[in-house]
Amino acid sequence: MIRDEILVLKESPLYGFRTEHKYFPVIGEGNHEAKIMFVGEAPGQNEAKTGRPFCGAAGKVLDKLLDHVGIPRASVYITNIVKDRPPENRDPTSLEIEVYGPFLDRQIEILQPKVIATLGRYAMGYIMKKFDLDLELEPISKAHGKSYKTKASYGDIDIVTLYHPCMAVYNPNNIDLLKKDFETLKNF
Repeated sequence: MIRDEILVLKESPLYGFRTEHKYFPVIGEGNHEAKIMFVGEAPGQNEAKTGRPFCGAAGKVLDKLLDHVGIPRASVYITNIVKDRPPENRDPTSLEIEVYGPFLDRQIEILQPKVIATLGRYAMGYIMKKFDLDLELEPISKAHGKSYKTKASYGDIDIVTLYHPCMAVYNPNNIDLLKKDFETLKNF
């Protein structure tokens, strides 16, 4: 089981930080039959304390965005690339993404979502490269709100690239931009 493997993942550069602070790994949660999987970057402190993705301030924004487009949170699956909290809520490193990426890959294969909505530039970069969309990669400031058709081992899928909800945490004026981008999900 993925959770059990991550619990004892001493090769992770974040293992010591997690165990020292008595944090939980944040594997993901939601509907295992979900058509839409949201992929964030890494858990924050609230998430690491509870083991639940997007349960802090960014999670409240995510809930508001899902409500805006009429998608119940219980109908989607939410996870991150990196399953442990980086110190000081910093961006994940390339090594951390390399260590945890295979777990996300397995989650995608198990859940087989029709749509993968990336939240933030690290998630966008990882997912776009995983699904051979390297040539489509552009800065998130240009890619946000776009969707890309591609293939997974289990069939056709769409990748939707979105800004991370924390944009509206740091600047509430960004909420309208995020709402507009989330409207792309209504097509699915």
